[in-house]
Parts: sequence; C-alpha cells; structure tokens
Amino acid sequence: MGKDNFLIKAADPDNVAVVPHAGGLQAGVLLDNGITLLEFVPMGHKVALTDLAEGDRIIRYGQTIGYALHPIYAGAWVNELNMAMPAPPDLDAIRIEPQIASKPKPLTGYTFQGYRNPDGSVGAKNVLGITTSVQCVAGLTQYVTRKIKEELLPQYPNVDDVVALNHTYGCGVAIEAPAAMIPIRTIRNIAQNPNFGGEVMVIGLGCEKLRPEKLVPSAPEDREGPSPILYMQDPAFQGFQEMVDGAMELAVHHLEKLNRRRRETCTAADLVVGMQCGGSDAFSGLTANPVAGFAADLIVRAGGSVLFSEVTEVRDAVHLLTPRTTDVAVGQALIDEMKWYDQYLAWGQADRSANTTPGNKKGGLSNIVEKALGSIAKSGTSPISDVLGPGEKIRKKGLIFAATPASDFVCGTLQVAAGMNVHVFMTGRGTPYGLSMVPVIKVGSNSTLSSRWFDLIDFDAGQVATGEKTIEALGWALFHLILAVASGEKTVAADKLGLHNDLVLFNPGPLT
Repeated sequence: MGKDNFLIKAADPDNVAVVPHAGGLQAGVLLDNGITLLEFVPMGHKVALTDLAEGDRIIRYGQTIGYALHPIYAGAWVNELNMAMPAPPDLDAIRIEPQIASKPKPLTGYTFQGYRNPDGSVGAKNVLGITTSVQCVAGLTQYVTRKIKEELLPQYPNVDDVVALNHTYGCGVAIEAPAAMIPIRTIRNIAQNPNFGGEVMVIGLGCEKLRPEKLVPSAPEDREGPSPILYMQDPAFQGFQEMVDGAMELAVHHLEKLNRRRRETCTAADLVVGMQCGGSDAFSGLTANPVAGFAADLIVRAGGSVLFSEVTEVRDAVHLLTPRTTDVAVGQALIDEMKWYDQYLAWGQADRSANTTPGNKKGGLSNIVEKALGSIAKSGTSPISDVLGPGEKIRKKGLIFAATPASDFVCGTLQVAAGMNVHVFMTGRGTPYGLSMVPVIKVGSNSTLSSRWFDLIDFDAGQVATGEKTIEALGWALFHLILAVASGEKTVAADKLGLHNDLVLFNPGPLT
C-alpha cells in the first residue's frame, strides 16, 4: 500500500469515497483500506467501499444520494450510470423545529477600509452605475460608458469604474403580472448596491412600460442637482450627439459626488458577502464550500452578513437547513421558496434533475442530490436569520438565504440586487466568471485546477484534499482575503484581467 493510495470519505456512514489523485487511479491499485480497484476511476469520482446489492442505498455526506441499479462490488466505480436518484424531500412533511442551542461567540477587532454610504451601507468599490429602464437604450449606454471611461474617468481618480447596467427587460412584457415584480425590483435594487454609493443614474427611452421613475428612490424635497433620469425621446435633444452630451453632463454630476468618497475604517459587521459555486465538482463539497462556510461563520460572528443561494442546489438538502432557521417564520419562508420553484420548474416541464451539467458529472457529481449536499456546505453552521425572495434587498444581519436560480450569472445578478459588496465564488471545473461592480474572489476546489488556472483562481482550497491545510486554517485565510479585497488592498484575478459577465435578470413573467 503506497501512502498516496487513499480515498476521501465525506462522513463516517458513507459507503462510497472519492479519488483525490490527479489523473485518477488505475484498476488493480490496492488502497489503504484493503480494497483493490476493479476498474479505472477518474479523479473526483466515487469508489464503492462495500458490496452493494440492487436497490441498496448509496451514501455520501451521511445521506442517501442514490440507489444501486444493479449489484456494485467494493472497488467499483460508482456514477450516474449505475445509480438511481432518490425522490426529493417532501416539503409538506418537513416539520419546522428550529434547534439553535446558542448564538455563535462574537468575533471582534476585524476591520476593512470601505466606502460608507448615507444609508449606512458600505461599499468595497466606488463605481458609477448607469442603469436602464429598457433594453432599447443599451446601445446608448454602451456608447456613453466607453466615452466616460476615455474622457471623464481620468479626471476623477477616486472613482474605480463606470458600468452600464444593461438588461433585457422593460417593454414587450406583462408589466402588471405578479411575477413582473421580480425583474422590476431586481433592476431597482441593483442600482442601490453599496458599491454605487447611492448615486442612481437612469437612462430611459420614453415609451417603455417600465417607467424609469420606478427605479429611483423617492427624491427628498431638498435634493439638489438635475434629475437622475435622462430620456432619449426627450424633444429637447436634436440628434444622437445631443443625447450623448446630455448623458455626459449627467455623469459629471454623479462623478463629482463619487469622487469625494474616501475609504474609511469599517468593521467586519459591514460586510455583505455573497457565496456562490459554479462549475462544481466532487471536491466542492469537501474543500472549497466547507472553507467558504467556515469563513461565512466568521463573518456572521463578526456581525456581518452572508448570502447563500441557488434554490435547486438547496432543495434536496433543505431538511438539513430548516433546523438552523432562527424561528418558524424563517423556516416556513425557506420551504415556501422551495415550493415556488418546484411549481416554476413544473410549469416549464422540467425538474431538478435538469440542473446537473455534463461538467458536474465529469467532475464526479452524479446527480443533483449529491451536488446539493455539497453545495450547502458554503452556508457554514450559523443560524439562518432571514430568507429573501428573488430580487429582494437585504434587511437583516447574519446568514441569509437569498432565493435564486442556480445559473451563475442570474444568481450573481440577484445577489448584487440583494446588496452584496464582495462575492466569493467556488469552482471545481473552472470558470472565468466575474462582475464589474463587485469584486469576485475565485476559490478553486482542487489544486489541479488552481495550479493550471494560476492566473484566474485567487485562492486554492484544494490543499484540504491533499492534507496540506485544514478547513479551519484555510477558512481563516479566506476571511482575511475577503477583508483585504474589500479594502482595495488585493485585486482579484477577474478585475486584473477585465473578465466581467453581463448581468442577467430572472424573469419568470410572461412576454407580450
């Protein structure tokens, strides 16, 4: 038995374990537990630790992730081809019984240098956001954004960037349909993200269904300066160039105010960190997500806020989360979001099994049940203090479930709307995902990826799998990195390379 011939179990009751070796393990290899591999098993994939009869439970994370479709012998490769997926938890049968014994021990003395806003929120960046009421004006906002960056931004050294918040909504939609509130409040709350400093600049067309006035906060009577809204169809504009000049003049007004912002010492209680995973693999639930979960607990202990999301990647583990809710109302809200999404998927003639991607499966995740059990690890162990519907803005401190689809860019968009000022993104397969308005810390779940993508991954959590580091040690390291990024002391890879995704709205409402 070579010292490297080991497997990784997620929990003691498991009857499968994961191969951590780059390149996988060949048939005939004798493992530390005395089992001989019966076939080649790729890195990240599962090996049966015992003989399994047809119909036997396949257990990982101490939970049933499937049933054997036929006899599987110890040392065999276990994957989606030889296992059936279990039914999801019955939401109506889950008893909501919060079991929080005590509050986590407070963590004090940790600070970062942030931009404090009039509403008390704190930004990690200082960005001019130009939002829109309708997709029709995207060409103008893109044109103006380039022009501002080239001609105006150098004159305002304290402003980090200017971002066009384009989207695909605003007209040709059933604006009064119940589901329309989701994209509308998302657009409105994105513009109020702490990294925009409260400076709302809106470009509208003029004839759209989504009125720009719905996207700006009620103006105080003593507000000085021009209206934050510019209409392309304003009859005062003669030709395109005058529209551009009007937008540039409005931008100057906002840039001057943003340029007066300065970083100041803020406590870790002012952090609002969005946790998300994408391109997940079998290591995500063993390394990156638990490390992020440990850091999440530290943020909550420091009085800050952490968002975790992705309904489909919570649905099969929701019974493990309801005992962590602070009261029955929060627990019921969590269940209600699961029910709403079940209905949404059923309406689209899909179910939760559609979530798992070819990359997930190639990385060792056989189905959505296994994926969900690993996904919730990024929530840590803190009590869940609130549940947000899609597009809603944060209203409490602590650990918060922000309901979103699992799509990376849609989830990120909704977490921006919720008010995150720093994003932590775990990946096992690799993704260039980034956001222009919020720094995105990319965490690799395995060292093979982190090494190969050395200039795209910010933090290697794969050291947990190799035994070089503990979850606790890397959790503290990630916590300190979050503070450094929020302070502007460290620049994430996506920002260095200028890799930024478009914002993508979740619109479950009908188009007309």
